[in-house]
Amino acid sequence: MTTDSSRTSPTAPGGISTFKGEERALRADRLGTGGLLLSVLAATAPLMVVAGVMPTTFAVMGIVGQPLLFVVLGVVLILFSIGYAEMSRHVHNAGAFYAYISRGLGGTAGAGAALVALVAYNALQVGIYGIFGFEVSGLLATYADVQIAWWIPALVAALAVGLLGWLKIDVNARVLGVLLVIEVLLVVVFDIAAIADPGKEGLSLHAFNPDTLTGAGVGTALCFCIAAFLGFEQAPVYAEETSRPHVLVPRVMFLAVGGVAVFFALSSWALTVATGPSAIVGTSQKQSAGLLFFLTESRLGGTFTDVLHVLFVTGMFAALLSFHNVVARYAFAMGREGLLPAAFGRTSGSSGAPGTGSLLQTVVAVVVVVAFAIADDKPAGDPTAPVLQLFTWFGNIGALGVIVLMAAASLSVVVFFVRRGAAGAQAWRLVTSALAGVALLVIAGYTVKDFEVLVGAGPDSSLSWVLPGIIALAALAGVVLGLVLRARAPEKHARIGLGNEAFQLDKAASS
Repeated sequence: MTTDSSRTSPTAPGGISTFKGEERALRADRLGTGGLLLSVLAATAPLMVVAGVMPTTFAVMGIVGQPLLFVVLGVVLILFSIGYAEMSRHVHNAGAFYAYISRGLGGTAGAGAALVALVAYNALQVGIYGIFGFEVSGLLATYADVQIAWWIPALVAALAVGLLGWLKIDVNARVLGVLLVIEVLLVVVFDIAAIADPGKEGLSLHAFNPDTLTGAGVGTALCFCIAAFLGFEQAPVYAEETSRPHVLVPRVMFLAVGGVAVFFALSSWALTVATGPSAIVGTSQKQSAGLLFFLTESRLGGTFTDVLHVLFVTGMFAALLSFHNVVARYAFAMGREGLLPAAFGRTSGSSGAPGTGSLLQTVVAVVVVVAFAIADDKPAGDPTAPVLQLFTWFGNIGALGVIVLMAAASLSVVVFFVRRGAAGAQAWRLVTSALAGVALLVIAGYTVKDFEVLVGAGPDSSLSWVLPGIIALAALAGVVLGLVLRARAPEKHARIGLGNEAFQLDKAASS
């Protein structure tokens, strides 16, 4: 394994390892290409994007060229992945983003990135409980004539996800895989049906015309659409649990980005074909999140639409489990390196899963859901109820955090290889990373600028700065923690980003 000569891996006094054997390492050889790909793709929640994100983007932003936006973002994220994937060949750490950033920009910056990642992925995961509970309560009311509050199924799901988080990652991958494949197949069936039975304008390619990407809403539409990709960047988080991380992680990232870009571009185009490009914005505004189900009802019948409603829920569950696994592994990596209490840096029993990190994420989810449930004094079907605030607020906080992390990681890739004297050999990767970093910073700027639009708040609402301020506060807290560690516990500061590599070096030193 390649190490960064600018970082050291200290041992405890007398050369005794400060780690406790394999408790400090995730179990290797648990995931192959298929399992890893399904684990990261599940976080994209394809049906939730097609049924939720796409109609919202059409309706709120009035941008007909959403299919072209997915192509543009696919190119940007491929550029990002070129350097990110190369970095994954040199650094194998469940801390992924913060490990890469610490290797390039130093341990203090890495500590800041670690707190941002922990907050962002927790926010993404917890936010989904809002829409999940809302949809399940709606399904029960429609098909079983049972009236329950949204937070009951949300809490049940939180406990189920927490239980699965304690199991072996390959078991999780099977659960995610089955749910994901069914989701994708149903969306593909709709795409084919829309193309076979287009609206009045026929098989129009107008949505791919660059002229459709004009107006003030394009920047905000980019923010909506990039959130649909989130998940592909998680592949390095599982690097320690694969047999050949230097091969599998880059392969999965490129497959995920390419697959997601093509799938979402074609699916959003199918929506424009079904209604007609000139009618897609108006129909989306009228149908809102019911657009996909409205279109399938007339083309594929009520039974298919009913199944789609159920898979909409199971797809969200798959995304909950995927993000849960990522949060647990970030907590594990941070505990192993002294950024969280040491208990988080140990795996549990025979499963080899990061159990304490899994428990932390479950507790956070339950506390937030309970808090929003207490605040919910509105009717069950009220779209302004906290259930939907939970989804929009936390989802956009998380998306902003990940965009910032990707931009920082792009810069880190450049600095990492320049410091190693490999700028010439890696020149084209450094150029792609720099281009991606600039593009991601632009998207992050639009996200902050238009945050009140993203969360549905008024222009004078304090939410426009309080919510994105959570990411800034997490970054600041992490940097302060890094500075404190550097001053008071330099041995811990030196470990930031080294992960299992530090354990291996300590083990060799003590033998």
